[in-house]
Amino acid sequence: MRRLHVALAVDDLESTIQDYSGRLGAAPVAVVDGKYALWRTAEVNLSVNCDPGGSVRLRHVGFEDDEVLGKTESIDVNGLKWEWFNASIQDSEIARAYGVPRQT
Repeated sequence: MRRLHVALAVDDLESTIQDYSGRLGAAPVAVVDGKYALWRTAEVNLSVNCDPGGSVRLRHVGFEDDEVLGKTESIDVNGLKWEWFNASIQDSEIARAYGVPRQT
């Protein structure tokens, strides 16, 4: 399966989790309290990290793809970072960067 990946930074993670769970019709599949949330739906892989005092911003985009064996990154013509990865790689990076998530 291939899903569009969108990564955001937000000021208020808990409010974002409540709002986006309603918008996506699903709870996040993984949460690191106060730091990070991840949704994997049939269409999208949405990653949200907390950046207190910051403004909401797009961190990067890309694709989660079950067929990909590694991870690649590139910068597009607009300066936007794109990533291509599989779920296992993303799960490892979440644990390394934010701590072990609780599964919801």
